[in-house]
Order: sequence, then structure tokens, then C-alpha cells
Amino acid sequence: MGVAERRAREREARKSSVLDATRSLLLERGFNGTTSKQIAERCELSEATLFFYFKNKDEIIVSLLFESISSWSVGLERISGLKLTPEKKLSRLWQFFKKMKDEHPEYFVVFAYLARPNALAEISDELQAEIVRDSGENFQRLAKLLEDITGRNDGRLMADMVWATFLGLMVLRDSRENLHSKVHPTERDLATVCDMLTKALLG
Repeated sequence: MGVAERRAREREARKSSVLDATRSLLLERGFNGTTSKQIAERCELSEATLFFYFKNKDEIIVSLLFESISSWSVGLERISGLKLTPEKKLSRLWQFFKKMKDEHPEYFVVFAYLARPNALAEISDELQAEIVRDSGENFQRLAKLLEDITGRNDGRLMADMVWATFLGLMVLRDSRENLHSKVHPTERDLATVCDMLTKALLG
């Protein structure tokens, strides 16, 4: 292995370490409670060294965002290729949403970040355009998948409804957990909602 290749691998490993540290801090402290200094300390780096790899905290968050977009893309394409009945395919889609929330809760913190005022103020116009393009392509995948499943032609609205329903339920559940209240919707509740959506979409 040449010097240039070794340095490139070391750089990628260090960036991966930064992203892993950011994941854990986002879940422990939330977006506002996570600082670049804390990320650097978790990686045993100085802030100056951290900023050699990422310009600022926003750029780290955006890197996680692109990672999540890629994961959603792969999952949606996989579901699209399954040979299942419409009911089972909608169920598999809902299960995929739940799997993503269980395995990558940090992605949902990143989604919430996008709704913040001026969330992307420190991000270049080119990078913002890339986010819009890539995330838009995922919604198009979801819309087409739902049109293929249901035979309807209003995929965009179906995609908004299904995603908003799931995301809203997760916000409610996490909020109740944070308030030390009775946590719901339960897994059984989520299965019931999936059945309700299936009946609504398939008529």
C-alpha cells in the first residue's frame, strides 16, 4: 500500500469515527446539546483536527443525512423488487420503517434537524441542491412503490401520508418516553395503524 492510499484510508477511518461519535451524542444529548467540542473529545481529537475533516457541526450532520438517504434508497429498492401481495408488501414497507427507527434512531434526529429555522444556513447552495435531489429521489421511489402496490396514480400524496403517519407516531412515542409517561403507540398499536393504512390505500 502506497503512502497516498494509506493516508486516504486513515482519513476515511477518522471521518467514520467522527460520524459514530456524533450518532451517540445526538441520541444522548439531542441536536442542541451536541457540540463540535464534544464530538472532538469523544473521538479523542482536538477541535482543530476535527475541522480538518469537517468544516463545522452542520457539515457532520449533513454527512449523516446523506448516509441515511442512501440507506433508505437501498431499502426501498429492495422492497420494490419483492414478489408479494399488495397487503404483504405494504406490511413489509411499514416493517422497514420500524427497522430503520430501531437500528438508526439518529437518522430521525437528523430529519428533525432539517425542520429547524435556517437549518442549512451554513451549507453551500450546491450541497443543499444535492440534498434536495437525493431526498426527492427517495420520495419518488416511495411514491412509485405505493402506486405499483395500490394501482393508484397519486403516489406523492400517498408517500406523504404514509411517511408523515409513521414519523408523527414516532415523535409522539419519543415525547411520551422523554416525559416518563406511558409509552405508546406500542408495537401492537403500530401493527393496527399499518392495517388501517392498508385498508385505506387498497380500498
